[in-house]
Amino acid sequence: MPFREINSKMVEATLAPGQKLFSQRGAMLAYRGEVSFTPNIQGGQGGVASMIGRRVAGEAAPLMTVEGSGTVMFGHGGHHIQVISLSGDTLYVEADRLLAFDGTLQQGTMFMGSQGGVMGMVRGQVTGQGLFTTTLTGHGAVAVMAHGGVIELPITPGREVHVDPQAYVAHHGEVRNKLSTAVGWRDMVGRGSGEAFQLELSGSGAVYVQASEEKL
Repeated sequence: MPFREINSKMVEATLAPGQKLFSQRGAMLAYRGEVSFTPNIQGGQGGVASMIGRRVAGEAAPLMTVEGSGTVMFGHGGHHIQVISLSGDTLYVEADRLLAFDGTLQQGTMFMGSQGGVMGMVRGQVTGQGLFTTTLTGHGAVAVMAHGGVIELPITPGREVHVDPQAYVAHHGEVRNKLSTAVGWRDMVGRGSGEAFQLELSGSGAVYVQASEEKL
């Protein structure tokens, strides 16, 4: 179920009978057709265990189950929206950045320390996004929110990508991340976040970076 980008801050999804999607509560702007919206209490496709895991982690975001036949327009807070298509791989993204996603995707939670050990945990503290992150796996589309627009940077073997942790939005693929200390020109001129860290991503996949250091 692809999302159609109406503009940089609105997307539209087309629903057919038997299909469903999940969206952040309050994200529906308008709809046409016979569409129902139900508060989700089962943690998306991940089931109750996934929901409990996310709530214990503080990584749960209120969701709606959207079903029926018609078209639904989504947006939230005037944030820029990026549509990401998954082809069997996993997207790692903070729960509060999720606008809407296909009901076919399996939702779960990953402890950040499992990617980069202790430094993975430090990354969660530095970004202010916690020690856990949401995962979406399978074939489908995800609409995520960001400040100031998003750019997709490919990650290929032998060519790491370094990102300001505050500008990080999400990543997918076979990617490892670690936090390294660095003092760059942003810190020298007083434009940095006050944290002399860089997020280094390596492997094969892509990372999404927003044009801002502001958290949603």
